[in-house]
Amino acid sequence: MLGLDADRLRADLNRLLAFLFHQGILDEQYLQLQQLQDESSPNFVSEVVNIYFHESEKLLRNLRSLLMDREFSDYDKMGIHLNQFIGSSSSIGAKRVRNVCVAFRTASDQNNRAGCLRALELLEHEYCILKNKLHELFQMEQQRLLAAGVRYPMLN
Repeated sequence: MLGLDADRLRADLNRLLAFLFHQGILDEQYLQLQQLQDESSPNFVSEVVNIYFHESEKLLRNLRSLLMDREFSDYDKMGIHLNQFIGSSSSIGAKRVRNVCVAFRTASDQNNRAGCLRALELLEHEYCILKNKLHELFQMEQQRLLAAGVRYPMLN
């Protein structure tokens, strides 16, 4: 019975992953990240993604703080934060988040405050979708491992 549940969960996991690719939320870099995970580092992907989430939330706070300042004019500083966000999003395969960051960077390069504010709202929205979907994916993976009888510690 454990094997059947694990097989069903694996199929559900594959469907969710296919959906995330089809919707453009993730790209092939995420698969490359998965290939680095093995028995010696069974939580590698979730650990890397959790670091990404932690750093991304700091970047989002910094971007919002810059844009909420009525005297804001430091588009170069914003560009630095956006370049960090683009790089880290690319490294985990967060395609839609990366694409929004690129558009945000274009608005920043043009010193377009209104465009930056719109891009920030969209970035926060796409980031939230990514975080929720990857959290769902990691929960399903943990359930699959438990159903298969494999036990690894859960990460936050």
